[in-house]
Amino acid sequence: MVKVAVIQFPGSNCDLDALKILQKTIKVPTDLVWHKDLKRDQYDAYVLPGGFSYGDYLRAGAIAATSPSIQIIREATEEGKPILGICNGFQILVEAGILPGAVLRNSGLRFVCKWTRLRIESTKTPFTRGASKGQILRIPIAHNEGRYYLDKDQLDELERNEQIVLRYVDENDIPTVDSNPNGSLDNIAGICDKKRNVMGLMPHPERASLPILSPSNHPEGRVIFDSMAETLEPSLGGK
Repeated sequence: MVKVAVIQFPGSNCDLDALKILQKTIKVPTDLVWHKDLKRDQYDAYVLPGGFSYGDYLRAGAIAATSPSIQIIREATEEGKPILGICNGFQILVEAGILPGAVLRNSGLRFVCKWTRLRIESTKTPFTRGASKGQILRIPIAHNEGRYYLDKDQLDELERNEQIVLRYVDENDIPTVDSNPNGSLDNIAGICDKKRNVMGLMPHPERASLPILSPSNHPEGRVIFDSMAETLEPSLGGK
């Protein structure tokens, strides 16, 4: 039987949200695991949730990236297991060097909490395999440090390798300055690693996975978790 771990750090505040979506909605066996209690790689997939690990001291995700649990996550990454980093989880993966680039202060230097429109750029990940390329998802953001950045050579490499998974877009489904909520380079909202089993994104799909929480009662964020479930066990996908 497959099992997923949601890793909890001091300051995590979206851990229970992700846990309940996986347990109750997607119906995947999932444990909430305190980061110090993760002793070995005993799960089939891992979710690093949003929040403010260690109060975002130094830089968002910088202290959590030094947790011994991250070495276990790194080993799971090398084994090809699905790893999902949401908001602070994305920041942790970047700080740990598991995903490339940096996540900087929002260009407006303010915390931003709003719904965004995302265009799926790649379905070649465990988290987007159930979607269609070009599909639009409405998913909220809530962060102060969400401006994804990397140098031009790295950006070109991401493009060549199809590692850009999500972009912020406008009502015409076009990436524009106005549709970019944080100044992220090239409107990037989510990326994956070269092996495609690790994905980080700033928006919160767990906050858009129930009809009551989503625009028009359509839980568009759920496709991220359904795709992961189908990757782990095809019979679980789309439940």
